Amino acid sequence: MAEYDEHPAYPVGLRLNGRRVVIVGGGQVAQRRLPALIATGADITLVSPSATASVEAMADAGEIRWERRRYQDGDLTDTWYALVASSDAAANDAASAEAERTRTWCVRSDDAEAATAWTPATGRSEGITIAVLTTTSHGRDPRHSAAVRDAIVEGLRDGTLAAPHHRTRAPGVALVGGGPGDPDLITVRGRRLLAEADVVIADRLGPRDLLDELPPHVEVIDAAKIPYGRYMAQEAINQALIDHAKAGKSVVRLKGGDPFVFGRGMEEAQALAAEGIACTVVPGISSSISVPGAAGIPVTHRGVAHEFTVVSGHVAPEDPRSLVDWKALAQLRGTLVLLMAVDKIGAISRALIAHGKSPETPVALVQEGTTAAQRRVDATLADVGERVVAQDVRPPAVIVIGEVVGVGTGPEPAGPLDAEPLEG
Repeated sequence: MAEYDEHPAYPVGLRLNGRRVVIVGGGQVAQRRLPALIATGADITLVSPSATASVEAMADAGEIRWERRRYQDGDLTDTWYALVASSDAAANDAASAEAERTRTWCVRSDDAEAATAWTPATGRSEGITIAVLTTTSHGRDPRHSAAVRDAIVEGLRDGTLAAPHHRTRAPGVALVGGGPGDPDLITVRGRRLLAEADVVIADRLGPRDLLDELPPHVEVIDAAKIPYGRYMAQEAINQALIDHAKAGKSVVRLKGGDPFVFGRGMEEAQALAAEGIACTVVPGISSSISVPGAAGIPVTHRGVAHEFTVVSGHVAPEDPRSLVDWKALAQLRGTLVLLMAVDKIGAISRALIAHGKSPETPVALVQEGTTAAQRRVDATLADVGERVVAQDVRPPAVIVIGEVVGVGTGPEPAGPLDAEPLEG
């Protein structure tokens, strides 16, 4: 095995667009490797009597050609690159021998020493491909390669690992959904944009822990403390986004949950568009689904709820400004998820009961969901108003109304089984 140290592999990137690539074997190895090969634009032929469902779907979609048979000598004619990954050892040896004769670079999934090429552990981040190969006196160590790859890619994505470079991205604004509160629940793209920002304008409900990770030069502005003057609060925030972007800054508007779920993100996007300022929208994990899930409550469940409705509760049912049809909601059999409704839940529960919703309908209130301060208070529609006061439930809290509240805590509810499983 000393040859690994004496003669290490020479790393190179293959440009396979339009060039013939042959895969021998249609199992799990092919399933893992094919997407990246397809992305190169290679002309791919799969030789295998059988294939996994995912590989077959690639063939059905026309992404690869599938020869439904065993390997035959001559299959590697005019081939630039081959991946030998069948469960037939004799076929693997024969294909590898042909690759050697035809000087075709060949990867062997079953025998690295017999291969003329190795597949590195690869990852991608913002146009950069990371490829890692490790060799020791005991041979290759793919697990170590993967661990190193993951560490590098994660560092590039979250901004903890960065090399000086000239930024090519034009100044503008990114509306980033920060998720429900746990800093680990922001998207990879959102975290990367935060790491690249010059200015961050943050909501109170955004993942605050992420702000501590920003470099010292980043200007962090609390949206709640922007001087409003003669402007409405939202107009002042819009103006701050515009002013910083026009100053040539890369601006991130960090919002809780998703920017377009009761987040006024579209108002900000429209204000930026009116000024000709580039705007990127990065969706976030909505608290309407993630917070109940973190508390053990599925918003849908087979035989219990085939629908869920997300409602803003910041305006009471009797308020003439309300756009919600509470009578229609009371007739639904599915789950109701209320956001921004803690101080209005008494009035909301009375309206739902008045329109026919059972007073015994289970209710759960999840305060500070996904954070270390998360807590859950259970009630019924009849007593939820009193429970909120008695338990001192405060915003932010997500309120779930419906039979799904008891799914994770009580016996399996009776109900007909669905013919088809629900999503997920």
